[in-house]
Amino acid sequence: MGSPAGCQGGPGPAMLLARSFLNLISPTWFWSLIQNDFKTGDIDLEGCMRLLEKMQIPFDEAHVTHIFKKTVDKHSGQRISMEDFKAIYRAIVHRSEFQELFRAYSPDGKILPDSQLIKFLVKEQFHTEATETTAFELISKYEPIDEVRKKKQMSFEGFVRYMNSEECSIFKIQHKTIYQDMNHPLCDYFISSSHNTYLISDQLRGPSHLWGYTSALLKGCRCLEIDCWDGSNNEPIVYHGHTLTSKIPFRSVIHVIDKYAFMSSAYPLVLSLENHCSPKQQEVMAECLKSILGDKLLTSPIGGETEMTRLPSPEALKFKVLIKNKKIGTLEEGMLRTDDETGAETLADTVADPEDLSDSMSDDDSEETAVLYQSRSPSKRRGDRRSTSSPLPKKSKVKKQKIAIALSDLVVYTKSSKFVSFEHSMENQKCYENNSIGEAKARKFVKNSAKEFISHTTRFITRIYPRGSRMTSSNYFPQEFWNVGCQMVALNFQTPGTQMELQDGKFLDNGGCGYILKPEFLRDRNTTFTPKNVGAYSKPMSLSVRLISGHQLPPSSLTKTNKADPLVQIEIYGVPEDQVKKKSSVVKSNALCPKWNETFSFNIQVPELAMIRFCVEDEVSLAHNEFLGQYTLPVLSLNTGYRNIPLLTKDGVKIESASLFAHVWYY
Repeated sequence: MGSPAGCQGGPGPAMLLARSFLNLISPTWFWSLIQNDFKTGDIDLEGCMRLLEKMQIPFDEAHVTHIFKKTVDKHSGQRISMEDFKAIYRAIVHRSEFQELFRAYSPDGKILPDSQLIKFLVKEQFHTEATETTAFELISKYEPIDEVRKKKQMSFEGFVRYMNSEECSIFKIQHKTIYQDMNHPLCDYFISSSHNTYLISDQLRGPSHLWGYTSALLKGCRCLEIDCWDGSNNEPIVYHGHTLTSKIPFRSVIHVIDKYAFMSSAYPLVLSLENHCSPKQQEVMAECLKSILGDKLLTSPIGGETEMTRLPSPEALKFKVLIKNKKIGTLEEGMLRTDDETGAETLADTVADPEDLSDSMSDDDSEETAVLYQSRSPSKRRGDRRSTSSPLPKKSKVKKQKIAIALSDLVVYTKSSKFVSFEHSMENQKCYENNSIGEAKARKFVKNSAKEFISHTTRFITRIYPRGSRMTSSNYFPQEFWNVGCQMVALNFQTPGTQMELQDGKFLDNGGCGYILKPEFLRDRNTTFTPKNVGAYSKPMSLSVRLISGHQLPPSSLTKTNKADPLVQIEIYGVPEDQVKKKSSVVKSNALCPKWNETFSFNIQVPELAMIRFCVEDEVSLAHNEFLGQYTLPVLSLNTGYRNIPLLTKDGVKIESASLFAHVWYY
């Protein structure tokens, strides 16, 4: 039989490897698994893949097809024998890097007693508290051979399954559950936030679709954006206004949100309304929200408290939907209106800043001026007053938007408030008032006023949104805004790329619940931290990553076989001082089992904010690489020891068979 293509290191290495493992498989165990499939004779390619699936072996069809073809070419047929299948199984499953580790701790190269498994866990995996109980649990879970398992031992088959398991993932298993304190005020958390959630393509001609909301919620997103416009038959619609994007009914959006709101996370969901509707249709919106969401909708402060100095916590707001919109007057005035209808005469005006008119139409920085609207009786309306203290420039056409009381009163802890300046916010802003700031203006603040920006975000929820000129719904890099404590860094979830990979990676943490507790230095109102001057807040980490190998990497799109010329980029994102990118060598013509054995070292000043990204590429030419897969996670979620690194597609879908293998160590 010829050598399965792709494995490097001399003539027929996969076959030599397979033979070296001949005694590591219990013949009785292996035969019992496959004998039924060979009762009627040899099997074809489809039968081979079906048998691997039955054995729960993840595989890439291109790799199995190529190895199968090499096998049948040897004897000029289209089917393989049991011995052929055994060799294919070993070529896919048995890896030399795992063999070396196993033999280092196995007394005879065949069996790992529980005592030796404990030594491996302590010394290599840094599982310092491993006991006999730990070893037995792993053996019970991963050892497939009955007679070996009963002796509290682990065969190489069990060891391979353990090394490929979630327990050996590079992502800390403890961080896959909610482990952070969820009792801080809302402003103390990074909150997974989506921009133009209704879009599934570009923001000029792309379709609006309910799937945008479903997919974002299933990813744990906790702040959705809804662009609301007047529709026919007094039914509000959702779409990107003044564009050719399609339209969906507001009512349908709320039904989808009601269904999926808390499927991936129990913590509060914020609906950020970009409200362009007439008062009449705003009342329809309010009715929809109340009738469809029911008890999920937060309509009054917790415990009736209206004079607040601190926002409630995610824990206190579990299973609640919050409305983020303009609100007229204070929380107390809203409560008075609820208790006493005469309070409905309260009015307020705000004036739009002409400088913001050219930016994205956000829920706050828009051309629209908010005035209260009460539909019960014409005598209650006074919506046409203009502030004489703040006259508008003659050339600025500012349209006043009347706000229906019914919708205004649904806004509790997330009142959209016009951002004027950091000084103005410090003197006038209430803790329940939130700001939305366009990326361009926010970037200037990061550059020129980072200290004031951080002081602001320790107190108030701040939402960053992409500039309106991003017609293809491209994204900015979120890291620079996380670095200054911005809570709602809103991205176009429908647009793949490194920006969304950072977003997805960051919010893998804390059980994927959509809320990540900010580092203490971004919560302390007296902090002196800034991204460019970390000072005493630096807790340097020395990180070492030995990139050992890859396994069943996606083949290049340019090849008709299972080949690629893979390389790995390892990138750190964080404060400016920590930003770095390092690149491995290229392994030629090998996507099945490339070996690197290269060590990369990083010195990270602020690990609490740092992200690490592993990106596998195919070197198409010296000037162009093709993306094959990536995995991004917070640096503080890194597991130490020998770890497998799963790979995701551009769309964030796990590639079941593909992975990297590395040794991670830090202090």
